[in-house]
Amino acid sequence: MKVFISSDMEGTTGVVDWSQCGPPSPEYEYYRGLLQGEVNAAIDGALDAGATEFLVNDSHSTMQNLRPDELHGAATYLSGRHKPRYMMEGLDPSFDAVFYVSYHGSMSSASSVLSHTYNPRAISDAWLNGTVVGESGINALVALGNGVPVVLITGDRTTGDEAEPFCPGIETVVVKESVSRFAAASLHPSRARELIHDGARRALERLDTFSPPAIELPATLRVRFRNGDLAEMSTSLRGVQRVDEKTVTITDDDPLRLYQTFVVAVLLTKGIAE
Repeated sequence: MKVFISSDMEGTTGVVDWSQCGPPSPEYEYYRGLLQGEVNAAIDGALDAGATEFLVNDSHSTMQNLRPDELHGAATYLSGRHKPRYMMEGLDPSFDAVFYVSYHGSMSSASSVLSHTYNPRAISDAWLNGTVVGESGINALVALGNGVPVVLITGDRTTGDEAEPFCPGIETVVVKESVSRFAAASLHPSRARELIHDGARRALERLDTFSPPAIELPATLRVRFRNGDLAEMSTSLRGVQRVDEKTVTITDDDPLRLYQTFVVAVLLTKGIAE
């Protein structure tokens, strides 16, 4: 059984501030260790359910947050910040399941610690087929394109609720309850790891109940940018239509192409986002 793991960082227990999520902050080294523990807990739980092969795609910031020699289960580690399929690079039809570890909610959702959708300086809201969507649902387009179910998500409760419409029945492990965008009541790291281990095991034990993401095709991704310049920049891409000053839509019957167009739009707007 082959498992693809996309690991972010904002959903890690105890993380409530950007300073904890990257260098040169002295706090970063501690919190990256907590993330490592949660990724390993997911791998250990999957091993207990019979998984034999893992690819961990480091998907946070510059995408070099984990320590390869500390990954359990002899996992392959995919790191580095230039990946054509970004948070889902490396996924292909040979995988049996997708895990989202340490994910977070979108800015459009109810309070979720450090909520954003890919680029908080550029994107304020997004909808997929009319439903509020965050990174979990957008990334599910790649899972759908490869015919692989998304079976586990860890983070706060809002993050799990936001994934459910696109990944029905997903095993959700809540490691913290968000109070606001910069406050949460977090489980002790050891307890969070226990729950993630058990959630990963349960998800794979009932793998036969899952299907690839429930996203009707052709699908439309509607994105509201923080200003009109960003929306205008994105329309230089084929298939991106401007619907008002700050909002564009992307419609496609190919979920992989839809995702790729969105990612390129995000990368284009990074240079002018303020």
